[in-house]
Amino acid sequence: MRPLAYRMRPTNIDEIVGQNHLVGPGKIIRRMVEAKLLSSMILYGPPGIGKTSIASAIAGSTKYAFRKLNAATDSKKDLQIVAQEAKMSGTVILLLDEIHRLDKTKQDFLLPLLESGEIVLIGATTENPYISISPAIRSRCQIFELKRLEPDDVKKAIERALKDDKNGLGLEHALLSDEAMNLLIQKGNGDLRYTLNALELAVRSTKQELIDKEKDISQISINVTQMADSLQTKVQNFDASGDGHYDLISAFQKSIRGSDTDAALFYLAQLCESGDLPAIFRRLLVIAYEDIGLANPPACQHATAAVQAAQMVGLPEARIILANAVIELCLSPKSNSAISAIDAAINDVKTKSSISIPNNLKDAHYKGASKLGHGVKYLYPHDYPNDWIAQQYLPNNLKNQKYFNPKGNSKFEKAFKQQYETLKKMQKDGLS
Repeated sequence: MRPLAYRMRPTNIDEIVGQNHLVGPGKIIRRMVEAKLLSSMILYGPPGIGKTSIASAIAGSTKYAFRKLNAATDSKKDLQIVAQEAKMSGTVILLLDEIHRLDKTKQDFLLPLLESGEIVLIGATTENPYISISPAIRSRCQIFELKRLEPDDVKKAIERALKDDKNGLGLEHALLSDEAMNLLIQKGNGDLRYTLNALELAVRSTKQELIDKEKDISQISINVTQMADSLQTKVQNFDASGDGHYDLISAFQKSIRGSDTDAALFYLAQLCESGDLPAIFRRLLVIAYEDIGLANPPACQHATAAVQAAQMVGLPEARIILANAVIELCLSPKSNSAISAIDAAINDVKTKSSISIPNNLKDAHYKGASKLGHGVKYLYPHDYPNDWIAQQYLPNNLKNQKYFNPKGNSKFEKAFKQQYETLKKMQKDGLS
């Protein structure tokens, strides 16, 4: 029997899970399918998020023949067979997996077929196509980035598989506890192929229980312990409300903010064991810019680079890269002056009325703007010494407002503070 992820592959565009920015109502791939104006494309993103599914759904929605090859393992002869089919029966949609590994011989064979439209190529890759795919192929394809699936999307796919009597697990009458469902979603890490195949393993390896003797109805009930055993992972507070997970994220950030390196590493270890790399990435970047910020800008850059590197290598090696970033952030000077500044500005936007941009700053590129006073008396800083001139930028009722209050806890922020205060004084003196 084929794996569950294969059996549940969508047959039309309405069955695709997630990727609403591409297949949602009015979005580009849906519009292409509905207009029957397909063009070759490259889909790139992490494994298991729907590249093959989108290709098969496009084929199913358009009724074109659909073939799948691998650029690394299938030969030019395999491509010739697809090309012959296209000549005999019309357009063929070809999903070419690992397209970044397409060699020049196969590429040269494909190019004229793409030009003529005999083959609609859908290339799939986990690599950045702007770096890994030849310009000749790229220039003939639309390039679309797929996003990692959100938990709600994954949950929808799991529930559909559990109910589907034909291709899914509907005949098994399987029921997951809320905790088991959350564990499966979190451990799947947005990879739907892995998630569905793990679900099937859990269901097939759990005994049925008779729940209605008269009607001879049996059910498979899977709790969080059984799911964890099937996934070969530890249960770490994957409760129904998700509080345990958010508590862990909260403890992680607060430990770094409090400069407790050992505590931060402990919570990082728990997050790594849960397999939820996207949550670590998001929180680490937020921490870097919220809690360290202007006190140590290089540390923010290092955290960003660490996240990018960890995304490339994945677990378990990603733990090493992330540990480096966490230790640096813990031992770095801290400042929340940037978040305090933007929040103060947002508060004014929400609460102040009659805020009007000064006329001299308004757009003046269109005819008649000067008659409205727009752009008049604007002073172009580059025309003045040191590329600066005193000029009012804030609206009149906020012209003396100060949002940025640097703390000066580090050499970086001391320099920012000095420059900020110097410019403020120069502006005040110049406008008085």
